[in-house]
Amino acid sequence: MVTTVLHRASTEARPALVGATPGELRLLVEGWGEPAYRARQIAHWIYQEFVFDPGAMHDLPASLRERLARETVILPLEAVLERSADGGLTHKALLRLGDGSLIEAVLMRYPGTARSRPRNTVCVSSQVGCAVGCPFCATGMLGLKRHLTAGEIVGQVLYFARRLREIEGDNARITNVVLMGEGEPLANFGNVWRAIELLHAPEAIGLGARRVTISTSGLAPRIRELATKPLQVGLAVSLHAPTDDLRDRLVPVNRKYRIASVIDACRAYVAATRRRISFEYAMIRDVNDSIAQARMVAQLLNGLLAHVNLIPLNRVPGSPFEPSPWSRILAFQRTIQEHGISCTIREERGSEIDGACGQLRAALAEDHLAPRASSGV
Repeated sequence: MVTTVLHRASTEARPALVGATPGELRLLVEGWGEPAYRARQIAHWIYQEFVFDPGAMHDLPASLRERLARETVILPLEAVLERSADGGLTHKALLRLGDGSLIEAVLMRYPGTARSRPRNTVCVSSQVGCAVGCPFCATGMLGLKRHLTAGEIVGQVLYFARRLREIEGDNARITNVVLMGEGEPLANFGNVWRAIELLHAPEAIGLGARRVTISTSGLAPRIRELATKPLQVGLAVSLHAPTDDLRDRLVPVNRKYRIASVIDACRAYVAATRRRISFEYAMIRDVNDSIAQARMVAQLLNGLLAHVNLIPLNRVPGSPFEPSPWSRILAFQRTIQEHGISCTIREERGSEIDGACGQLRAALAEDHLAPRASSGV
C-alpha cells in the first residue's frame, strides 16, 4: 500500500467551471467581451486535456487567463489523501469539496488479456454520505449530508483522468465510469443526469453514455424515469436479499419500494432499452447466502435480462455482519447459474486501502485531515 498526502482544498466561494457545458462557457466569456471560440478552447483544456490551471492554457490571452484564475475555480475539488494498492492498479482518493466536505473516488486499472482489452474504470460518489442506511455499508453509517453537483461528480472523473496520464502517459484514457461510490445516484437524479450528459457529449468529455453505469438501491420510479432518457446507460440494482422481510433489514429503502415494484420497474427498463441489468448481491455469512436463498433469487429474476454480481462483503468496523466463506459464495454462484442466469463474483480490489465506499472517510473522520468546520464528516 502506498499513501500520498496532498494539499488542502480551496474553500473560496467562486464558481467552478467543471460542470459547465460548452454553451454555458460561451455565455460566460461573451459576457466578459471575449469571442465565442474562447469557450471551445477552455472546454478543450478542461475536458480533453485535464488542465485545471488557467495559467497553463497557453492559447488564451493573458488577460483571460488572469480573469479565469481570479474569478473562477476550474476543478471544484482537491485530493487530500491518495492510497494505492494491488501493485498500483487501484488508487483511492479522499477528495475535499469547496465547503470542506469529504468524498471518495477510486481508479481501478485492468490490464488487457488475450480475451479482453485493458480497462480503466473510475468509481465516483454522487452524494456526501448516503441516506439509504444499509447496515453493512460504511457510507450508510455516516448518514447523508448533501447532494453533489454535476461538476463535483464529473470532477472525480477528471481528477483520475489526469492522474492516469501521470501514471501511464499521455495516451492513457478512462474507459468506464460507475456511480457506485458514496450515495444513492437516483436520489440525486438531476445532477447525476447532467453529469452523464457531460461525460457523453463529444464537445465535453466524449466518453459515451453506454460506458457509464448507475447503481441504485431500488428507487423504482427513478428506474422508470431513467428508461425514458435519450441516452442509454448501464443499470445495476443493489438487491442483497430475495425476500421483502430480509431486504427491509438490509436495504431499508425496501420499506418504501418493495421488491416486486423494483423488479417491475427493471422489466420496464429492459423493455425500453434492451440492456441487461446487473443485480448486486453482497454475500453475508448466515444472513443471505444459503442455497435456498440462491434459488429464490433465480426465481425472482426468471425471464428478466439479468446478470447477478456476487460481492464478497467488506468488513466494516461496528457492523455485526461477516463475509460469507468462499465455498458458500461458489455454491451460491453455481445455483444461480444452474437456473440459466449469468452470475459472476466481483474481483476484490483495494481491501488494504479501505476500498469499499465510505471506509476511507470513516477511518479518517477523527483524523487531522478532516475539515474542522464541516458537520457530518
